[in-house]
Amino acid sequence: VSDFRLDRFEVTVGRFRAFVEAGKGTQADPPAAGDGEHPFNPGSGWDAAWNTSLAANTGALSSALLCSSTYQTWTPTAGANEHLPITCVMWYEAMAFCAWDGGWLPTEAEWNYAAAGGAEQRYYPWSSPATDTTIDGTYAVYDCMGDGSASEDCSFNDILSVSSRSPKGDGLWAQADLGGSMWEWNLDWYDIYTNPCNNCANLSSASGRVVRGGRWGTGADSLRAANRGSFSPTGRHDGIGFRCARTP
Repeated sequence: VSDFRLDRFEVTVGRFRAFVEAGKGTQADPPAAGDGEHPFNPGSGWDAAWNTSLAANTGALSSALLCSSTYQTWTPTAGANEHLPITCVMWYEAMAFCAWDGGWLPTEAEWNYAAAGGAEQRYYPWSSPATDTTIDGTYAVYDCMGDGSASEDCSFNDILSVSSRSPKGDGLWAQADLGGSMWEWNLDWYDIYTNPCNNCANLSSASGRVVRGGRWGTGADSLRAANRGSFSPTGRHDGIGFRCARTP
């Protein structure tokens, strides 16, 4: 994995609102072909064929972000949720946002490198020593315990502001919420790892795009640095957000 910079924080409602209010990420104003291309993966940028997967316009996008009557974080107008992680975002919208914001969606290899602490191969992003399996609600937002209630007693109040468990739950390079808070979209389609891997990404179409990191409502096992998941790129979920990667 060549040098890169992974955003310290998940994208918040407030940051995503700037994108929406700029009219971006819709069929009316999609990314240009090639935008958001990974610097070591030619052909990984925006494909104009994806435009039809976007909402028709800004109003339609704002409505679509209201994907859950209970757990959505988006509000049509700015309010108390601006520091919460954005949810209900399709992979295509996350891709479009990172391109607009001057970066790219991290490859699974990049995301994993940050979560595992590189060669340390940490069990959890905060594990030090790397084999330490210590976890509780002071390290991460998970298992519906964000509001201090019992495990699996879920409510909207279990979704907390980004970096609420920082610095205790940070990874080696200070990224917050690599374990818990929200699953995070990666660039890759979900497939077996390429081996050997040199700045690789799975770009051949499969059934789902990679999500990593676990979320506010899942158990401790999903927060392991090595844990993987997948979701349809056109799907919206109240437990999936994202962050971007950039040149160092």
